Amino acid sequence: MRLRALLDTDALGLRLLGGEDELDRTVRGVMTTDLRDPSRYLAGGELVLTGLAWRHDASDTEPFVRILASAGVAALAAGEAELGDIPDDIVEACARHRLPLFAVNESVAFATITEHVVRQVSGERAGDLAAVVDRHRRLMTSGPAGGGPDVVLDLLGTDLDLRAWVLSPAGRVIAGSAAAGTALPGPLCARLAGEHLAAVRTGRRGPHRVTVDSVTYSLFPIRTSGRGAAGASRDVRESVLSDWVLAVEADAGDWPEERLDLLQGVTQLIAVERDRRDASRTVRRRLAQEVLELVQTGAAPAEIAARLRVAAPVLLPGLGAAPHWQVVVARVEWEGGEIDGGPVAQSLLEEILVDPLSAGPEPSDRIAVAHTGDEAIALVPLPAVSGDHDGADTGLIADALLASVHDPLAAGLDGDGRLTLGVSASVHSAEGLRGALEEARHARRVAAARPGRVCAAGHQELASHVLLLPFVPDDVRRAFTARLLDPLREYDSRHRAELIPTLEAFLDCDGSWTRCAARLHLHVNTLRYRVGRIEQLTGRDLSRLEDKLDFFLALRMS
Repeated sequence: MRLRALLDTDALGLRLLGGEDELDRTVRGVMTTDLRDPSRYLAGGELVLTGLAWRHDASDTEPFVRILASAGVAALAAGEAELGDIPDDIVEACARHRLPLFAVNESVAFATITEHVVRQVSGERAGDLAAVVDRHRRLMTSGPAGGGPDVVLDLLGTDLDLRAWVLSPAGRVIAGSAAAGTALPGPLCARLAGEHLAAVRTGRRGPHRVTVDSVTYSLFPIRTSGRGAAGASRDVRESVLSDWVLAVEADAGDWPEERLDLLQGVTQLIAVERDRRDASRTVRRRLAQEVLELVQTGAAPAEIAARLRVAAPVLLPGLGAAPHWQVVVARVEWEGGEIDGGPVAQSLLEEILVDPLSAGPEPSDRIAVAHTGDEAIALVPLPAVSGDHDGADTGLIADALLASVHDPLAAGLDGDGRLTLGVSASVHSAEGLRGALEEARHARRVAAARPGRVCAAGHQELASHVLLLPFVPDDVRRAFTARLLDPLREYDSRHRAELIPTLEAFLDCDGSWTRCAARLHLHVNTLRYRVGRIEQLTGRDLSRLEDKLDFFLALRMS
């Protein structure tokens, strides 16, 4: 039953205090509690009744309401018998968490409301229970082993006459039903993906409804059971940029509960397929990780070349000659720095590197992406072209990678996150891979210096000294870095002052005091003291571009 129906029953004595826009939520049960933390007894979709005995003062309200919202309850109904009018702090907390709030008249017993809700929910479910069970059985037997998402979506078309598509967070079509006919236009896919990401970031519960050119689409999130799954994630930012979405050409606001339950079952089946395909990427991810570790630890070119020979047949089956390679580096960062962006950047980069016009998941099977810390690094094979010695004409272009995905990803980043991406030139040997990695990282730093939530830069935009950096002789590197960094290392050794990590973070944050202090979990005054000590020990001024550049180069060459 819908929350709206509760207000239509005068005998329940309910008065709406907030959440008018959420009255189409479905009530799947009812629970009475006065526990401060009732989360263990919540499964989602409940109408929670409370006499407010858990509230001793206003400070108790926010944790209680946050627990209910996180558990996905439908609404909170607070009794007026104990305190009279419902306190303002409860009304305000429910508004912040988009949780509908009802006041229960003191003359109405909670048992009356409970009995009414149970009777209504049971009656509605009984009407079409056999059909729902049958459909679920058919979907389960025709799931991943029987053809994947396309088969599941075909059943939606034949059984329920619904046109449906599975979209990536960047708006690429992963699957579509035969009934869907022609593919959705690219701009429409991007619009739907962006609307979904924006709705998730603002805490709205699915399905989200969007009307485009007089056609209404309902968007159902597909929650995976693997890393970043909603049940395990404490912050939506850990998964929002990697989850798929089921787009249905229909207005789910008018659907009975049975149909909503069926669509939720469909998303669970597609999530299983998503997990299976993520697992299949393990080999490619491991190859990328092994190559990356060899490059970063200074392994011999012959050892790296041997690993590349293993990777090439996996990434480009049937390829005769060794391909060119490009390196792409991406970083997802959130304000405050408390969210681990590496896994999200890895999934996102695997998606971005797929041709936006291609449908299905298979093109991403030729991309190997590793992640380390907040950084994702892609090893992209480019088939060698006859007569092409540098691969410049066949490589990836930074701006083109983000052209079709900029808008939806910006919606997912929602004002407090950034995606920056750097692309190297192509190389055709193991000897060039180290330089390509540093080149891609420098390009990403160029992108990070630009305004905007989604930015990219390519090797063409790098200055000559950055291009030459990987090839500076070792004795020159040692002399240059010793002059700048040895005083800091010696001071750190004696005082454990962490000046070197502070310097790295300060430059990585582009000299931003607030961002750097947040990343290091320091007070800004403490950060200023450390930077002042760095300047005193080295005789340099970190407000000058030239000195920043010298420190930057010294750290990169050390």
